[in-house]
Amino acid sequence: MFVVLGSDHAGFALKESIKGLLDEMKVPYRDLGTAQPVPVDYPDYAEAVAREIVSGRADRGILACGTGIGMSIAANKIPGIRAAVVWDENSARLARAHNDANIMTVGGRTTPAGHVAAMVRVFLATDYEDGHHDPRIRKIAKLERRDAPPWTTP
Repeated sequence: MFVVLGSDHAGFALKESIKGLLDEMKVPYRDLGTAQPVPVDYPDYAEAVAREIVSGRADRGILACGTGIGMSIAANKIPGIRAAVVWDENSARLARAHNDANIMTVGGRTTPAGHVAAMVRVFLATDYEDGHHDPRIRKIAKLERRDAPPWTTP
């Protein structure tokens, strides 16, 4: 597995701690920035990480901003991305198992650094439980197509 990381200034310290964890776990990764905790625009880093995943150059992504919400919104604009805001181990597990999330987003201002290691471990170790979740994932993919109507009847 290859992981790509990104953050804005508010998530910089958390991203740096995640890099240490990945080193410890011997998980290869690439840090796409930011390289210092000075104000930057989070959509730039969300897009960079998302594009690495949809291109196949990376398997999973981890993004950090102030809350994880902005990064999730921005990354989810890229077709093929399922970015989930994760706040504990259970949300990390369910994001992968039920939603096949390929990006985990976390908040540098909202997530205690001591909790992140367990969340990352679970996110990277959990497989997608296909089967009855597949129709929902296909519906998400259909929503991403430009020619799809903005709504469908179940």
